[in-house]
Amino acid sequence: MTEVHAPKSEPLRAMYWRSEILQVMFWLRGEGFGDLVDAPLIERFLGVDAAVGITYLDRLVDEGYLSVDGGWYTLSPRGLEEGGTEFALSFADLMRPTHGECSDDCWCHMSADEADACVASRRHDHATDHGGHDHGDAPRDGR
Repeated sequence: MTEVHAPKSEPLRAMYWRSEILQVMFWLRGEGFGDLVDAPLIERFLGVDAAVGITYLDRLVDEGYLSVDGGWYTLSPRGLEEGGTEFALSFADLMRPTHGECSDDCWCHMSADEADACVASRRHDHATDHGGHDHGDAPRDGR
């Protein structure tokens, strides 16, 4: 796996670290790990020196993306919105439907119940198309 390096020019490096920090903070929050981060946590997740991390964290406070209380940083409403956008853009290719998945206009994107029904329907269709059996269609004599 290749290591990703920050750009060399300061304007691009600032944009790069803004994106990386907001994404990891958004992800941590979404996964239930909490809303607060400090420089050592950023260092662990992003592989950046804590002093560098503090520089960019403080810059994000100045730009209105983060709030700070002591050494703890949290996403502001602006940071939460931007972090979500950055996160979605980074994983957009992985979130596209694959062969056999629903299109963008399917109801399963609007409802968890519909999503479950679509998955069940695809499993049923796949089993039928390939001569397999659903749980209810299994032969009773063990064959």
